[in-house]
Amino acid sequence: MEKKELAIDCCLLAGRLMMEAGAETYRVEDTMTRMAVTQNLPVTHSFVTPTGILFSPGSPHQTKLVSIKERTTDLEKIALVNDVSRKLTSQEFTVEKAYEKLQEIERANVMFPLWLQVLAAAITSGCFLILFKGLWQDIPVALLAGGVGYFVVIQIHTLTQVKFFAEFVSSLVIALITFVAIKVGIGTQLDKIIIGSVMPLVPGLLITNAVRDLMAGHFVSGLSKGAEAFLTAFAIGAGVALVLSF
Repeated sequence: MEKKELAIDCCLLAGRLMMEAGAETYRVEDTMTRMAVTQNLPVTHSFVTPTGILFSPGSPHQTKLVSIKERTTDLEKIALVNDVSRKLTSQEFTVEKAYEKLQEIERANVMFPLWLQVLAAAITSGCFLILFKGLWQDIPVALLAGGVGYFVVIQIHTLTQVKFFAEFVSSLVIALITFVAIKVGIGTQLDKIIIGSVMPLVPGLLITNAVRDLMAGHFVSGLSKGAEAFLTAFAIGAGVALVLSF
């Protein structure tokens, strides 16, 4: 009985880690089901949403619930959890070893350091500027605006834990930097620089997951992720519009 309870906790931990890292709902349910089958729990039911997971392993075990408090994009963590799931399914890992590995993944900080994230966002902004047929001489402004904007969104989100407010302030800062650069003669094309600089903030993965969940029949998760993506895009647009309105 204790081993079955450990297997249930292992499935729930894997599901929670994947949802917190930005995995699709159907992928989380499939992973939890496959892990449960290897532990002689063939009749399981799960209900996964962006804010919580309900997992029923069947009688005589009780249904359990875990809440999802934070959500981000961390594809490496998803890959690590999937690796543990595959090794448990192929019997390379025992359930005790799998649970221990999942706890290590939970404790580990596999995200890239902040300076590297900011640098990547800055380079991405410059690349998007060229992709949108901007001028090469505007790249330095796009690099600065994109890097500063991404740094601001990380810091504001850490302080307030309100994603939409962080996106709004970040886009406002990007628009201000671009507007000032145009005024002093450093930049040329206001619209292209702003568009390129806000691209690292656009919830592309969230929109993709929303569509994937809707196509898979997970309407609750799909609609909630779609609403979150819409509000994020609205916050970005509102921040830019506030600056351009003056």
